Amino acid sequence: MDYSVIGKKIKELRKIVGLTQGELANGICTQALISRIEKGDIYPSATSIYQISKKLGVDVNYFFEIGMTPRLDYVKEVERQLKKLRVKLKYDEIIEIVKTEEKNPLFIKDDSNLQLLYWHKGIYVNEVEQDKEEALLILEKALSLTYNKKKAMSEREMNILISTGILEFSRGHYERALEIYQSVNECLAYSDQLSDKSIKTRLLYNTARVLTRLGKYRESVQYCEEGIRWIIEEETLYGFAQLNYHIGYNLELEENYQEALPFLTKAAMLFEIQFNTKLTTFIEEKIENLKEKMDVMS
Repeated sequence: MDYSVIGKKIKELRKIVGLTQGELANGICTQALISRIEKGDIYPSATSIYQISKKLGVDVNYFFEIGMTPRLDYVKEVERQLKKLRVKLKYDEIIEIVKTEEKNPLFIKDDSNLQLLYWHKGIYVNEVEQDKEEALLILEKALSLTYNKKKAMSEREMNILISTGILEFSRGHYERALEIYQSVNECLAYSDQLSDKSIKTRLLYNTARVLTRLGKYRESVQYCEEGIRWIIEEETLYGFAQLNYHIGYNLELEENYQEALPFLTKAAMLFEIQFNTKLTTFIEEKIENLKEKMDVMS
């Protein structure tokens, strides 16, 4: 791909509207990054190109029309951005991307691409607006765009079902959540190779959460341990902190405080590495409370 083409056009439009590189970069990225984009050294992310196009006073489709942005690359970049925000629980930023892309023909005229938006919109409505019924309808609509019982379930469809299970969990429908997770697990049994390794991690972790709510602490721990083995086997860190925390949480509920501490300590360290200060602080306070309980008991 010739990155210099898009960079030259951005530079050309920037000069037409009378902006410096610093002014264009403000609120989007660094001036140095704009300079590299204009030189053709790097390709802007989907989020950046939308923000740049808005500042330059052109619709992002302008870039498509002049053949400067490969459409498949753009969709993949949007998907990557949404996944990154989903992992970091940045729901407000997710909905901003969804609202922007809902006007983009690349998404509204393609069921698979539109499904990506509906899925994340459903997550937002569930987590932020707390409208469980509406969120469920959106997720069901997302799934229906591509789902066919006669063919193997896609990884996207598995992810949407897991999100649906999380929604049912949040409504207190634990048995229904387990049914959904079981259906995903059955599909995984027929999948030779997962391209998105996080699907199995999400499935095991969220199944463990339901089992904890049902008071099945030992079974929950077993699912967490399986998740940790999967993460180590696949050499990925996604979900490692959550699984360690959840083992510790189960042990805490069983009042096995001494056994719980190493898992909670490891979870706090992992969340700190991820710069998740909120969860790090929460777990560190929990650790101190457990130590106080142990002192009283001793």
